[in-house]
Amino acid sequence: MNKIIAKKQLSDNVFRMEVEAPLIAEERKPGQFVILMVDEELGERIPLTIGDADRERGTITLIFQTVGATTMKLSRMNVGDCLPAVLGPLGRPTEIRGLNGEKPGHVVCVGGGIGVAPMHPIAQALKAAGNKVTIIMGARNVGLFVMREEMEKIAGENLILVTDDGSSGRKGLVTDPLKELCEKGGVDEVITIGPPIMMKFCALATKPFGVKTIASLNTIMIDGTGMCGGCRVSVGGETKFVCVDGPEFDAHLVDWDMMMKRMGAFKPQEQRAKEHVCKAGIFK
Repeated sequence: MNKIIAKKQLSDNVFRMEVEAPLIAEERKPGQFVILMVDEELGERIPLTIGDADRERGTITLIFQTVGATTMKLSRMNVGDCLPAVLGPLGRPTEIRGLNGEKPGHVVCVGGGIGVAPMHPIAQALKAAGNKVTIIMGARNVGLFVMREEMEKIAGENLILVTDDGSSGRKGLVTDPLKELCEKGGVDEVITIGPPIMMKFCALATKPFGVKTIASLNTIMIDGTGMCGGCRVSVGGETKFVCVDGPEFDAHLVDWDMMMKRMGAFKPQEQRAKEHVCKAGIFK
């Protein structure tokens, strides 16, 4: 059992939880994730990226959005409640520029919506390795930004805020400042995490400039070992499994249209499960 130590609601449907998981906190690396269950008997297994970890406290931080039945149930749990299962750390860690003999450079981190949370430990590690880190954060409006203060500590004046409605930072899409930075030159690498459509267009924006671009994929997962095949994607014409081969891949090689089509395969079932949770009074 993994006890919930702290909980905070960041916006209407985004929550932050600190959960006891000492072994995971000790071993996790930037870019890795966990798979958890909320209900031991009936609950599905869902992947959540580790937003932060505290080795001394033996805890990991999870930031999630209520988009389905399980995340809705999770949002109703409180401090002192226990999760029946948290498995991890899973996935391949991020390859941090500046380590293993590689020279540091200028890395642009593009996070959209809840994707800013898993970007946090990656940006931290990049900064610690001596890289210049520019962070572009995108959201529909100012109220939907998460971890803004934490990211500002890392990027300082190199933090760029973009909102759909112009309520904070500049109005537009994250690809606007990304293209501008690439046009100026000096960008060595781009890492993007967020909605698949956003990551697809980030890849399209950087490809003409030949800038290495890495995307962290958020596909459907069940077992986290590559056995179920639910998370399979096509990368450079080859079949890959996000849970064991990823979650990070060359964004220029990902078949984004296939991935997004597969992610929508269970939409009717997900909607029915969400409606069942609401009718049962689990979430109001």
